Amino acid sequence: MMQNKVCCFGELLFRMSPANDSLQTNSMPFYIGGAEFNATTALAIWNIPVKYVTAIPDNYLSKQVVKYIDEKNIDSTEIIFSGNRIGIYYLPVGSELKNAGVIYDRANSSFAELRPGVIDWNKILADCSWFHFSAISPALNENVAAVCKEAVVAASAKEIPISVDLNYRSKLWQYGKQPVDVMPDLVKHCNVIMGNVWAVESLLNIPSSIDSSEGKTHQQLTDAAAESMLQLHKQYPKATTLAYTYRLENNYWAVLQHGNELAVSNKYNVNDVVDKVGSGDCFMAGLIYGLYQKHPVQDIVEYATAAAVGKLYEAGDATKQSIENINQKIISEQRKFNHTKN
Repeated sequence: MMQNKVCCFGELLFRMSPANDSLQTNSMPFYIGGAEFNATTALAIWNIPVKYVTAIPDNYLSKQVVKYIDEKNIDSTEIIFSGNRIGIYYLPVGSELKNAGVIYDRANSSFAELRPGVIDWNKILADCSWFHFSAISPALNENVAAVCKEAVVAASAKEIPISVDLNYRSKLWQYGKQPVDVMPDLVKHCNVIMGNVWAVESLLNIPSSIDSSEGKTHQQLTDAAAESMLQLHKQYPKATTLAYTYRLENNYWAVLQHGNELAVSNKYNVNDVVDKVGSGDCFMAGLIYGLYQKHPVQDIVEYATAAAVGKLYEAGDATKQSIENINQKIISEQRKFNHTKN
């Protein structure tokens, strides 16, 4: 039994992307996604052994989903079959999940109906050397938040590195708890945290020194990230790797603090974006990939950033980029930078 899998836990979702004429043409693009599944898919493409844990109903559609997962070389053996439905969300073509246009249809899904005590985390983590989840799951309801707590406590007891993506979805926090009532108790177990200055403020109540990126220089934004990371590490000392992304109107870049090293990625110009969904998940996967492979800190942030930028030009929730695709993008961007500098 392989003992070094990355275990990703979260809700598998169906995405419907209506265009303005979807009803007239009786057609609507359909994708399989979910933040953690998107990261899982990327890691599998990059030859990292990975296990995906979620809950879906026991029906013919789920069997097709499991077949789809298996074909991606993802371990699906710990998927839980329970409940009656797979969660859905609707997102207009070209929009993003922070947009007011997103419509969630996730209530009473199999995943949302998970309860504490259902998942044997010691069994699931027996062949794993990493555990990953995101802030989206505890946003669903109190029971799922409790399941996340079970997972991080079990992983922490096994001294397995834990990573969290601080996705903030205001539309999901609707069960009477604020993020700051829930997330700190989970994040205190985490070793790797990804987010940005505003997500950290919203979810963990660590104030950002800037209200927005508007009118700020690259250095000012880098300094704001470094300052936020310092406060984050003070409050959550187990977190020794912190990564913040900046996806601005026309560019994308990232800051990575790993131990005592601070690294800043190349800044990519992004125009004519195809699909905004999943770029952050792709960055998270790139971060896990680099840490798992013990790559140099600068290489880690460059790979994760290039992967995230590449995803912006792919339709669908999950990436199809190979390691070679991403490394070529890094080389190309470095050449541009060197040419500009000279």
